Amino acid sequence: MWFKKKPRVVVIGLDGTPLSFLRRRLEEGALPSMKNLFDQGSTIELKSTHPCVSCVAWSSMMTGKNPGKHNIYGFIDRKPGTYSIYLPNSATMTSTTLWEILSDKGRSVIVMNVPVTYPPRTVNGYMVSGFDAPRLGGATYPDTLAPRLKTQDYEIDIDPWRARENLDNLYPDLIRVFQARVNAFFNLYSEKKWDFAILHIMETDRLYHFMWEHMEQGHPKYAGQFMSFFAEIDKFFARLVKELDEDVTVIVMSDHGFCTLKKEIYFNKFLEDRGYLAYKPGEAKGLSDIDTARTRAFTLDPGRVFINLKGREGEGCVEPGDYQAFKDELHCALRELTDEGGNKVVKEIFAKEEIYSGENLDAAADLIINPVDGYDPKGAFGKKALSGKGPIVGMHTYDDALLFIKGHRLQAEVASVIDVAPTILKIMEVDIPGDFDGVPLV
Repeated sequence: MWFKKKPRVVVIGLDGTPLSFLRRRLEEGALPSMKNLFDQGSTIELKSTHPCVSCVAWSSMMTGKNPGKHNIYGFIDRKPGTYSIYLPNSATMTSTTLWEILSDKGRSVIVMNVPVTYPPRTVNGYMVSGFDAPRLGGATYPDTLAPRLKTQDYEIDIDPWRARENLDNLYPDLIRVFQARVNAFFNLYSEKKWDFAILHIMETDRLYHFMWEHMEQGHPKYAGQFMSFFAEIDKFFARLVKELDEDVTVIVMSDHGFCTLKKEIYFNKFLEDRGYLAYKPGEAKGLSDIDTARTRAFTLDPGRVFINLKGREGEGCVEPGDYQAFKDELHCALRELTDEGGNKVVKEIFAKEEIYSGENLDAAADLIINPVDGYDPKGAFGKKALSGKGPIVGMHTYDDALLFIKGHRLQAEVASVIDVAPTILKIMEVDIPGDFDGVPLV
């Protein structure tokens, strides 16, 4: 009796890698293994999410839904009815993930290092949580996987503060963590014929944040280290192609683009200067330090503006009847914001209803800022100036993410990260849930 083979898929996530950057390097011949792979399929631009941060974008990728359904809006959020902060994670996410859908259909999976997978959910296979996990212990499914990975020198992430303190620490830290992660992935993959596997490479995002501007400007040391790390990425793809069976569909994607950071923009300083935000006496360090009786709006990273609405926020002062007029006023003020040199810093501002829908809509910020490339929106409190710049020299962009699929012709020139999950299910011949927002691209 003849049995049809079940389609298998391997996804490689190059966090933050811009399509435009990768195409240039492929055309220059700097990445021969990747070029050989990319010549065997099609590549298009992906749009990210608003805001275009990894936790929101990867949550949308893994669920096929917008944040209004999966409930992840940023790396931090406010506890309902309070002015205290918590860190959203997989327990906060209200949607089923791609790998859970596949597991329920009896497909075996490996999920390694994807953001917002901590604490790990139960899957038919292995899961290793991403960089938001505090430690390796407790960050794997099954639990017995963590000790195995520890013997292989596996690390959840580099320590970014070491790069902040001394940029010379970055490259060796990235190489060490990347190589251990890759080796662990191949060790797990070699155990049997997996139906689906995804390896998320966070190291690219770290590289770009600390070295993107240096790469663009041709820094004598750091531009070379930047491209040396990409040479390691290319070696990984050479190994990947060698170790995978020919019938495996390889997908390469990123969750957002990247550009040089010109300035960080501290929107709470702007709100303070306009009289929209006030602090309690003393040094302001966080959301709990605002004077709720005199604060009508505040922001949280990155560029999410909340109105201090009576009846919704713990001590809201904006009357519900004044909400829409005040939101319109805020929208106009933010839209015209310029930096100290007179440069516009805001490209677009969205009301939450314009870009989100679903049962978690009420938890979203009232306004979401999409900045001009180069102007990174920050939610820091107590800043003395409107803008600044530190050791971070690269920032995310909504445009210019990438999607490559081997052996398929993608049916769009531009798509969204939300379309990736239904595309994978389509390739793997698994029914697409009716509540998905994304659509298959093959």
